[in-house]
Amino acid sequence: MDPLARLLGRKDGTPQVVRQRARGWRMAVLAAAALIGLFAFYVVYELGRYNAGYDRQAVAQQRTELEVKIEHLEKATREMRTKLAELDTVRVGRANEQAEVARSIGELQAQVAREAQELAFYRGVVAQGAASIGVKIEKLRITPGTRPGGFIVHLSLLRTGRADAEASGTFEFTLDGTQGGAAHTLDFAAITPQRLREQRYSFRYFQNIDQELVIPAGFKPEQLSVGVSSGHKEIAPLSQTFLWTVESVP
Repeated sequence: MDPLARLLGRKDGTPQVVRQRARGWRMAVLAAAALIGLFAFYVVYELGRYNAGYDRQAVAQQRTELEVKIEHLEKATREMRTKLAELDTVRVGRANEQAEVARSIGELQAQVAREAQELAFYRGVVAQGAASIGVKIEKLRITPGTRPGGFIVHLSLLRTGRADAEASGTFEFTLDGTQGGAAHTLDFAAITPQRLREQRYSFRYFQNIDQELVIPAGFKPEQLSVGVSSGHKEIAPLSQTFLWTVESVP
């Protein structure tokens, strides 16, 4: 019987096919039970949320409304950023306009100063028939210099009266302004690189003088005074004050 049993696939006389089929049914039943358990758990979970007041459709609708609000807020934010950029552009434009107006005012002030100097020049020309021999300041301009804090004063002196002899003498500058918030005056030696006390002039009809000045750091100039003394004792010294206006070099 043992060889026959081995031939038929038996160990204890029971076919193995029956056991394999029984094991397969048990696995299928267990899988179905697990699925049913999961489904029941989900149903219980949804019933719990429903009993607690949770409405899936309402939540979906609320989510849609929130997404629409977010889209509207993002659009409003973009519009506000665009308006802010436009306002920045307008602000920069106004600042440029103000700078242009300030520059124009400075040029007008410089032009008024030049015209006042020209008026003094023509008055000196008219006075050339006078008996006294003197010196007038025809023009005075200030331009930036080449060194730090440096400026060039362009001074034009004009002869008045008869030109039968040379006009000679000395001139000097004094600078009024503020330093450290207090009024302060600098003499000619303090504002010239050579520490000059005075500068000589000598001409017959007119003379153009370019004098370099160096302003100390922290000093804010306001007025430049020019003192012109003649070599003739009978001629009174000339003193004239100009606003400190620096012309831009083209």
